[in-house]
Amino acid sequence: MEKIEAVKNIEAIGQRIDGREADELRPMIVTRNFIKHAQGSVLIEVGDTKVICTAMVEDKVPPFLKGQKKGWITAEYEMIPGSTNTRKSRDRNRGKIDGRTMEIQRLIGRSLRSVIDLSMLGERTIWIDCDVIQADGGTRTAAITGSFLALHDALSDLIAKGKLKAMPITNFVAATSVGIFKGEAIVDLCYEEDSNAEVDMNMVMTEAGEIIEIQGTGEERPFKKEELQKMLELGEASIKKIIAFQKDTLQD
Repeated sequence: MEKIEAVKNIEAIGQRIDGREADELRPMIVTRNFIKHAQGSVLIEVGDTKVICTAMVEDKVPPFLKGQKKGWITAEYEMIPGSTNTRKSRDRNRGKIDGRTMEIQRLIGRSLRSVIDLSMLGERTIWIDCDVIQADGGTRTAAITGSFLALHDALSDLIAKGKLKAMPITNFVAATSVGIFKGEAIVDLCYEEDSNAEVDMNMVMTEAGEIIEIQGTGEERPFKKEELQKMLELGEASIKKIIAFQKDTLQD
């Protein structure tokens, strides 16, 4: 297993809690082949946020796709009890999946399906599982970025075994958070910034600059079109950096 540092720490500048500049991503480290039994797996670390992402192949599809000669990608997401500073109860102990968890796992699935030619998969499902083992903001965006790498490795495994003729990935995809904190647009918010941000937004984009999803909320106040444009520009530039890192990771 290899660790690759995506973004180097630089001298602390500006007003941010951890000393980063407004457009500076947190250090990102990916460890591939992190789980023995999964066809694709990574541990992704974005600052102090850590998520294990696995991709496992099942040779069947959901009932609504039977006979259609195409596959499916679906995701599950969960935060382990010790991932936050107060213990987070497991969903199964509450008897149902909470709304936030459901929203995030659907987002991960949509994001990955949007860059895959499902007709090339055949009638098989790829299960993406994202387990947050330490949370410090941006868990859903880290999960998307890491899951794409795990999915890529699982698909490469299918090709190597002769089960797929060609790579069905049509584009790279990654995600990051942006927001307005103390009146300034910033990228890749840690928990303290996220919990106190005036505006909170998550962006998912392809390498081609196409938007898959934007989730933005004025937490403390409405925000202006000019602020939205600034956040979009900041997020797009950051996602391009993350995708460049994904490519470097896969080439290593």
